[in-house]
Amino acid sequence: MRTAPRETHVDLTGQVALVTGGGRGLGRAFALSLAAAGAKVAVMARTEAQLAETVQLIERAGGCARAIPGDVSVPDEVAHVVTTTEQQLGPVDILVNNAGFHVPGSLGYDWEVDPEGWWHTFEINLRGPFLCARAVLPGMIKRKRGRIVNISSGPANANPIMDALSVSKVALTHWTRCLAAATKEHGIAVFAFAPGSVRTPGREYLATSPEVPKEIGDRFRAGFSRGEDIPIERPAQMLLFLVSGRADVLSGRYMNANRDNEDDLVRRAEEIQRDDLHILALRT
Repeated sequence: MRTAPRETHVDLTGQVALVTGGGRGLGRAFALSLAAAGAKVAVMARTEAQLAETVQLIERAGGCARAIPGDVSVPDEVAHVVTTTEQQLGPVDILVNNAGFHVPGSLGYDWEVDPEGWWHTFEINLRGPFLCARAVLPGMIKRKRGRIVNISSGPANANPIMDALSVSKVALTHWTRCLAAATKEHGIAVFAFAPGSVRTPGREYLATSPEVPKEIGDRFRAGFSRGEDIPIERPAQMLLFLVSGRADVLSGRYMNANRDNEDDLVRRAEEIQRDDLHILALRT
């Protein structure tokens, strides 16, 4: 059984974080956690009212935040969000690519789904993180520091009626490794992070919406009834570990809030690197 990590204070004072999908659920929890650690936080999403609520919660707690609406799949909007963040808060030190999940119309067997919805899932889950990283990386490279966390998903099991989601997240996890290798010499750390089975609005939708195929709804409802979900505070805590500097030696790796323990990852860092663990790889 995974034991709770030792509480370690993370001080992000003076740093600027950009969280995509920051209007609700995990994105909001990540933004609140980063702000509580001292970072100035910009939150990006398409829904202005949700962003405003996130900022209000941060400011009530004494933090500093800005709401900047935008769609991660639109290059001009991504560029606008990053430029506005830099103008209002400062250069981006931390990027959390959280936006994305499924797109209505992409759930079901491949011969039944809407091809545009299927492909749009990739535009949100994979192209979006690419565009956001591409926008902040020149500044990070110039300053020789920066951390990027790509929010991935659980194990890459074959899921024929959610394959747009699972395949796009697998691609995101492998791209994380590629980006980490490309930016290592510039002092940048990049992580793929599965936040675990948190009961987010997206998961609630999959469990309850009549638009979702019955097989998917049944599976998520069963998981909820068995109490398999974890508190949202758990992935928020682990995110702080990833951006704190303690995890930089594990850049390019995949971590899972359900399974991994921060102290154990640090203790096993040499083994993880030596044996090339926590990556997607073909074992023969």
